Amino acid sequence: MSISFFIKHIGLTILLIFCLTLASCGGDDKPAQDTFDVELTIPSVIEGAANDSYTIPVSNGKVPLETDQIIFMSDKGISLISRITSITSTQVTATLPSSITTGDYTCSIKRDSRKKGIGSTYVNIVEKIDFTPDPSSTVYGAVLCNGVGVPGAVVSDGVEVTASNEKGFYQLKSAKARGYVFISIPSGYEVENDGVLPKNYYMLKSDEKTLERVDFQLTKVNQDNYIMLMFGDMHLANRTNDINQFRDFTNDVTKFINANKTKKVYAMTLGDMTWDLYWYDNNFALPQYLEEINRVDGLTIFHTMGNHDNDMKTYSDMGAEKKYVSTIAPTFYSFNIGKYHYIVLDDIDCSSYDGSTSRNYTKDFTQDQISWLAKDLSYVSKSTPVILTTHAQFFTFSGTSSFVYDGASYRTENTKQVLDLLSGYNLDLVTGHTHVVYNVTPTDDIAQGRDLYEHNSGAVCGSWWWTGKLANINLSTDGTPGGYQIFTVSGNDLKWQFKGTGRDIDYQFRTYDGNQITINAAKFAPNATADAAKVFNDWSSRWGTESSENYVYLNVWNYNRYWTIKVTEDGKELPLTRLNTLDPLHIIAYEAGRADAGVTKYSFPTTYTNHFFRVKASSATSTLNFEVTDQFGNVYKETMTRPKSFSVATYN
Repeated sequence: MSISFFIKHIGLTILLIFCLTLASCGGDDKPAQDTFDVELTIPSVIEGAANDSYTIPVSNGKVPLETDQIIFMSDKGISLISRITSITSTQVTATLPSSITTGDYTCSIKRDSRKKGIGSTYVNIVEKIDFTPDPSSTVYGAVLCNGVGVPGAVVSDGVEVTASNEKGFYQLKSAKARGYVFISIPSGYEVENDGVLPKNYYMLKSDEKTLERVDFQLTKVNQDNYIMLMFGDMHLANRTNDINQFRDFTNDVTKFINANKTKKVYAMTLGDMTWDLYWYDNNFALPQYLEEINRVDGLTIFHTMGNHDNDMKTYSDMGAEKKYVSTIAPTFYSFNIGKYHYIVLDDIDCSSYDGSTSRNYTKDFTQDQISWLAKDLSYVSKSTPVILTTHAQFFTFSGTSSFVYDGASYRTENTKQVLDLLSGYNLDLVTGHTHVVYNVTPTDDIAQGRDLYEHNSGAVCGSWWWTGKLANINLSTDGTPGGYQIFTVSGNDLKWQFKGTGRDIDYQFRTYDGNQITINAAKFAPNATADAAKVFNDWSSRWGTESSENYVYLNVWNYNRYWTIKVTEDGKELPLTRLNTLDPLHIIAYEAGRADAGVTKYSFPTTYTNHFFRVKASSATSTLNFEVTDQFGNVYKETMTRPKSFSVATYN
């Protein structure tokens, strides 16, 4: 054959292929194509065990191929394959991946190298239970300990309250208004922790018409004797060297736990763990607080919400608490440890928030909390002692020894509603907010015959960490050391002590030699401007004049009327006078430093306190012996050799 023959036929072949290609690409004759036109929407919640079947609705009859795969992508980037087992025009049935665990997933359908998103879901891996909830129920589940049902466990959605049956199953006709369900942990049990946070509640995943299951896993423990630590205001904001100071606190708590390993140790916060303004200004919010508090290892901390733990850039009470609830805890709930029933309430109402920094809250209990409290207490015998925490105080001190209801008339009536529900219980109220310490007892008139204590418990941060920054001594505005309360529980018996951070437990009071106290700007704020010096001198005038009257003072921060104070000079007991006055050490640790920086308006000034006392010595050089005994018989002593100097260094 000639070369021309080959060229001719090759050319014809190329021309034929080209024409066929044009025919396939142009004109009105379009061949069937694999368009991957699938319409599936993954359910918002999938419940079952690994390898169990589940269904996905199909829209508009646009079904996948049996060879397609459902892909579950976890928030950690792990991709799991779900196999399709059957297809109809209305639904697809598939099996959960064998290695899937409970959690949130983003889902897609995959065909060869192509993927199409079909939504997100929460996979809840649960074993089958022999319980069918009522048709009207929307939340149900099992309360289990080592696979065995726990009867009588109280479960709530913050509105409805129920108890598990004899097999440990529960159900709620929940409207899911608050978006979560929690267990009032039964006495003698614990739940698993996420860091310091107990897993006593779960956020619900479906709408109010969809049935969903939430199980609670418990562990049996001995709680005959235990310690409950009470942590008042912390105000972490990444300012005023607060992080380093807070780490001194977490180290102190860790040392305390290690020294008390023979007992279970728990903790509660009293609100204001954070500072809402600095969520935005310093990007330091609830997650950053958790990073810091999780430095304390092996401690379960139950949280109470404070006014500064609400999101100020919102327009409703529930809107303000949303981030707290999703990150920390419900705003009100209960649990049991040993013989005690614990109740946490939220007395900060943000219904008038306007999205600005005004933070126009009121101190009261919303009616939904009061309604829930009545239901919760219906499961609690009157013989069960109760410890209730809120952020803001119920009562406040008035003068040297009396107490009154805190707040306006609406607040008073609201408080009485709560106290009336708790009438008949042995009740200890534990509160924060004030950054000071005072104690209401059953024999104070305000208790009105109730078996009631209020422990307004001071602050971890003292004066918002300022005195630690300015003077290297952490003090609250009443002169109390920054620190925390220690509640020791044995059966029904409750005892308490205050512990200053970094201080020995026997450090329960501070003494001053009045002859040595002369506070003025020239001495303590030498760099103050004229205006700042005048303001400081006016503020400190109570202690501004040099004295030779031989008065000696003591500040007994956790004092109540069941304590005794004895001061002797040469064996002779001196008459004691109780005062309502300003702590001089706080003035030179805070106001002096602010004045020295030219500040003329104090944000966190020294506050009047009534746990302050005075005696009159016979001379300026006599030695005094102090003996302070608390209501539990603990004796705290100091011998003062006078003159005793007055400076921050004296007390550091």
